[in-house]
Amino acid sequence: MKFDEFIIGQIYKSDMCKLTKEDIIGFAEQFDPQYMHVNEVKANESSFNGIIASGIHTLSISFKLWVELGIYGDDIIAGTGMNNIRFTKPVYPSDKLHVTAKVIGKKELKKDTGIVTVLLTTYNDRNEKVFKGDLSALIRR
Repeated sequence: MKFDEFIIGQIYKSDMCKLTKEDIIGFAEQFDPQYMHVNEVKANESSFNGIIASGIHTLSISFKLWVELGIYGDDIIAGTGMNNIRFTKPVYPSDKLHVTAKVIGKKELKKDTGIVTVLLTTYNDRNEKVFKGDLSALIRR
């Protein structure tokens, strides 16, 4: 979608993505090997009462779900920033996540590009908010 086609306030909703314990542990072993993500015994003894997904994993899934909608298409040039990142609830194995993306900002740069900012909000299948953050991208006009 071209920069000029984005409308402030526009909202998009993704499909669902189910996480497994194996997904959570596998991601964490590579990128965030803290006990609450990789050690079931310690995680069960923690305030989380079990394995939870890394926040970085939740962010990555949120971005994946947004990108899979295909809204940017081939008009995206590059991501330019992430701001106001918040992990609001833990994500557990078997949670099904979906994302809403709301266009919250547009800034013209040159005659052929602009920055579009979307607020990504991720929910589990109990409709609890687990993540939110602003993502900006350089888009062709």
